Amino acid sequence: MVQTIAAEGITLYQLEKNFGLIEINNPEFFPEWQTNLPELHREERQRLDRVKAAYANLARRSVLENTVKMAIVSPLLDLAGFFFPPFYVETEESVEIISTDGEITVRGRIDVLILKEQFWVLVIESKRAEFSVKVGIPQVLSYMLARPNSAGAQYGLVTNGSNFVFLKLAPHPQVHYARSEEFVLENANDLERVLQILKQFAAIISQDN
Repeated sequence: MVQTIAAEGITLYQLEKNFGLIEINNPEFFPEWQTNLPELHREERQRLDRVKAAYANLARRSVLENTVKMAIVSPLLDLAGFFFPPFYVETEESVEIISTDGEITVRGRIDVLILKEQFWVLVIESKRAEFSVKVGIPQVLSYMLARPNSAGAQYGLVTNGSNFVFLKLAPHPQVHYARSEEFVLENANDLERVLQILKQFAAIISQDN
């Protein structure tokens, strides 16, 4: 009998056991968040200051998922160029993956999906601000595994509005993934680093595809 699991309830252990996912700690596998990051312009830094100020105001109350997307994620995607060609954005996209033995199906909806020529290039799962971003990592990885065309690497981001973790998944020779360090909005320069990484992803994907 096939077991169906909601994506928000999946664990890393289940992904490793049933879908062959392997975490890799080799820094050469995921250098995109660490090296050759683009410089930011003064206007971009000023926009990020407004994002920080908006979050500080919103954080006085519980910051719900949709508020995180509107106030934090959307400005970052705009500054990184993901709202312009060759990219386009879809939200609440349904996905499904089936384990190699056919016994488990994982279903869910992606918060924000950025595509380029039918490639899934960035998945964002925003969580309520009081939740650790770590709880969203298995969920985002399950969505990334559902990519229709798995020929190349893809990237993910989990954020609760104040904390950010980037992910990379590559299918060959096995399905490997790695994560970045955790960035915190309140830390000096961390939000700038988040934007630099997003701009780096956009540039790499534009060149490779």
